Amino acid sequence: MFQRLSALPRDARDTLFLLTVIAWVVLPQVGNLPLWCSLLAAGVLVWRGSLALSARPLPGKWWLLGLLGVTLAATLYTHRTLLGRDAGVTMIVVLLALKTLELRAKRDAFVVFFLGFFTMLTNFFFSQSLLTAAAMLIALLGLLTALVNAHMVVGKPPLTLALKTAGKMALLGAPVMVVLFLLFPRLSPLWGIPSDGMTGRSGLSSQMKVGSIANLVLDDNIAMRIQFEGTPPVQSELYFRGPVLASFDGQEWRPLPARMAYRLPNSELAVSGAPVKYQVTLEPNNRPWIFVLEAAAQAPKVPGYDTIMTADLQWLASRPVTDMVRYSAISYPSFRHGPLSATGNAAYGLQDYMDLPPSYNPRTLQLAQDMRRDPQLARANTATLVAAVLERLRTGGYRYTLEPGTTGQHSADEFWFDSKLGFCEHIASAFVILMRALDVPARIVTGYQGGERNAVDGFWVVRQSDAHAWAEVWHAGVGWVRVDPTAAVAPFRIGAFERLQPPAGIIAGTLGALGVSMSPNLTQQLRQAWEAVNNGWNQWVLNYTQSRQLNLLKNIGFESPSWEDLSYVLIGIVVLVSLCGAAWTLWERSQHDPWLRLLERARQHLRQAGWAVPPQAPPRELAKLVQQPGAQTLSAAQIQAWQDWLLRLERLRYASASSPQPQLATLRHEFKQLAQRPS
Repeated sequence: MFQRLSALPRDARDTLFLLTVIAWVVLPQVGNLPLWCSLLAAGVLVWRGSLALSARPLPGKWWLLGLLGVTLAATLYTHRTLLGRDAGVTMIVVLLALKTLELRAKRDAFVVFFLGFFTMLTNFFFSQSLLTAAAMLIALLGLLTALVNAHMVVGKPPLTLALKTAGKMALLGAPVMVVLFLLFPRLSPLWGIPSDGMTGRSGLSSQMKVGSIANLVLDDNIAMRIQFEGTPPVQSELYFRGPVLASFDGQEWRPLPARMAYRLPNSELAVSGAPVKYQVTLEPNNRPWIFVLEAAAQAPKVPGYDTIMTADLQWLASRPVTDMVRYSAISYPSFRHGPLSATGNAAYGLQDYMDLPPSYNPRTLQLAQDMRRDPQLARANTATLVAAVLERLRTGGYRYTLEPGTTGQHSADEFWFDSKLGFCEHIASAFVILMRALDVPARIVTGYQGGERNAVDGFWVVRQSDAHAWAEVWHAGVGWVRVDPTAAVAPFRIGAFERLQPPAGIIAGTLGALGVSMSPNLTQQLRQAWEAVNNGWNQWVLNYTQSRQLNLLKNIGFESPSWEDLSYVLIGIVVLVSLCGAAWTLWERSQHDPWLRLLERARQHLRQAGWAVPPQAPPRELAKLVQQPGAQTLSAAQIQAWQDWLLRLERLRYASASSPQPQLATLRHEFKQLAQRPS
């Protein structure tokens, strides 16, 4: 690209390079911007590029005012406001593009540069992923290159020279960036990136329509990562609890209304056995749900959030999770909760978990009556009834599938008697409906089950495709007991890692159509390696919190560090580095000949101006050289000024002590004037 640009006039070359960098800065925002904004910005950049190539004049102010008016009106129409993150980013992208139509002077270019830096920063309002950071690092080098190039006012210096200078600047600034990242106090809410509560996403929902979770198998995005302390539980015990659904209207399952949820007496959670300690890195989901392994008796330690456990064992945060969070939790796989007897208020509350809407699933209701007429089940307890229903699932020809077909009004009837096909929510819903028809309190629990261990970093990865629905039934004397009816139909879904696979993606499908196949093991290894790199970015960069900063101070000797200590350490480092820099400058000046440095500066300036200057050319040779034609045309007065200055520089070095000599400081000052003098 640099070679093709070098053949153009400098103004056109520099403009096209800057437009390319701006396009790179804006490109990651396309998915977050309104369509009209992306099209308008692209159109303006293409228009400006064509003007640069054809050397045509820039549009007048009325064009700019008209486009600005259209932008304001379209932003107000799209976002219903001119304030806020989304509207602000839309405006800044268009303003950056429009400002390129005013590139008439260096001052305009500097405005574009700094608008570009700010627009680059706005990319992190929407994503702080490793890919975004890498793309913005390239954008930073591009903007720095354009900024350095703008300061090279003489001749037509190559862009590669500006790129090298920009790279050196970035490398010199990297240690400062690292120190600030490690030690600059993170003071909430000043520290961090503003979140928009309407842009979070989650695979799960607060209600479940039969068939909705099946769609999540197509979503391979990561929901959370788990790091266990010690030996993790077996995969079949990895149930991460989410919303509990108990109200059924015939089509959808929903949580019980708040006024009904507390009618059931709240018995304390009783845990036993060895605890499981782990840390969860939860992706943003715009929900207040804190997923923990069943069951956590102690509140998870979620930085920046207060947590509370509901009566049905779901942990909730004080506000929706709109940023990636990392929290610690302790769970007990062996636990008991719920009332032990159906007497008094408990009987009244348990009735909510047996209600069924009228005129739905008549054949399932008839099946429950037939089972009750069976002499072996007429007076059977809950455990026996559950075992009978699970046996029916195991032996009745039922199958676990991603494509069970559409369901009508009587979804349970269609599963039990017609299709006998279902995904986890089909099976759980039909199971709970049948258990309620058998007068057994039952409810649906949604969340995530299973996951896979990344062999590269050891983290367990839970994806949206691991979303699952299971059931809980109430046993007298025991309380609520988890029953996963999917395990009766498809044990492989709950045991060793074996999932229904989503359709192949675009790349895999294209390669398959071309007859190109990749080893599944290689694909899995590459995927795990990439996810491990992303996880490292999440753990060490995005989740570098104030607590980690304070732990860093503890490791270097502070007993009880605070954010004030962080400030003192940071100030101390700044002072120490400044003193070291001053000492280095003094030493460097004492070790190098200032006359030789000034001569080398003159050589470099003349090279940039287009003259072929030999590496060791003395001042007298340079004085002869400026008389020859070069890339920059000098007037007779300028040539004479350069020659006089170079000969005086020579005289300072080689003239006898008795002859009058110019001062080095005077020659430095005169050189700056010569270097800045326009041709």
